[in-house]
Amino acid sequence: MTDQHHAGGGAAREDDPTAVRFTDKRRIDPTTGAVRQPAPDDVAPPQGDPLTGAPGTPGTDAGAGGEALAAAEALAAERLDDLQRLQAEYVNYRRRVDRDRAVAGELAVLGMIEALMPVLDEIELARQHGELADGPFASIAEKLETTLGRFGWERYGAAGEAFDPTVHEALMHAESAEVDEPTVTQVLQPGHRVGERIVRAARVAVTAPLG
Repeated sequence: MTDQHHAGGGAAREDDPTAVRFTDKRRIDPTTGAVRQPAPDDVAPPQGDPLTGAPGTPGTDAGAGGEALAAAEALAAERLDDLQRLQAEYVNYRRRVDRDRAVAGELAVLGMIEALMPVLDEIELARQHGELADGPFASIAEKLETTLGRFGWERYGAAGEAFDPTVHEALMHAESAEVDEPTVTQVLQPGHRVGERIVRAARVAVTAPLG
């Protein structure tokens, strides 16, 4: 009866929530000297760094990886935009340089033709008077005109062509029933042009229809 009383009393004390309990967490058993294995409940789950998402937190690792990928893609897109903008600026710059170079070259040729116009007029007058039929001067004149032609220069203006005020300068006027429109009847001085640029308009005599 005494044993039952003690057993019952011991059980009551273990069920008592207010009873004080002690847990022996020593790694070495003091009785046997063996190393104790920790209970599954005593092993704490791996904890990751809440700031850096260290190993042990798969959700944090996935989130950090996604953010890093998004940041890398945004940076790559920004660099691509910068590259495309620089490329467009370079293409525009090259176009401006090429255009300016072409304009500068054309202006240089125009200036050269303007300086040589008196010489070219003398050559044309000499040719009209038959003074360039032969001789060294004829060869020099031909070489000069051929060289200028390589730069786009040409002499223009001929009797019988329609009068065009954009390329002709009328110095003399007449009327005749033999023409249906204003017509160049005489070239007093030929015109000079380089490509589409008029250096000097052809100076001509013009005949217009009667009335």
